[in-house]
Amino acid sequence: MNKRKKPSSAASRATRGGHLPGSSRASHKARGAARGTKSNGAKAPDPVSGKPAAPEKEPASNTLALAAECTVADAGSLKERLAGLLDEPQAVTLDVTALQRIDTAGLQVITAFVRERAGRGHQVEWQGTAPVLATAAQLLGLGSLLKLPA
Repeated sequence: MNKRKKPSSAASRATRGGHLPGSSRASHKARGAARGTKSNGAKAPDPVSGKPAAPEKEPASNTLALAAECTVADAGSLKERLAGLLDEPQAVTLDVTALQRIDTAGLQVITAFVRERAGRGHQVEWQGTAPVLATAAQLLGLGSLLKLPA
């Protein structure tokens, strides 16, 4: 009786120290270089005084640009991004300019965000227009709750 040798997969070769097809030492170096290092935000020392410059502070942005698609597959990440803006005391602007497709799950996440902000006495403003958002909101009876621009 002859025993057949199991075919070796690329993943198992990689764990044994083999190389994946199509990989090269140069591309490996490029990937490592692309990772870079984390910065603490500090600038290089001032060339005149020699003192370290103060780290730059990024301005807090109250605008969230929605992706071209807001679907059930993206609902989790959208919810996380919106959750970070729930307690923002100033008005939050949702930029819907790029939005081309939205499903019920995406609209549900956005609606929950708008309701929660309203419950906390905070505003949500809209930037741009997205016919798909207006149509979906109208079909589900959410137009007045979302206060979408006309």
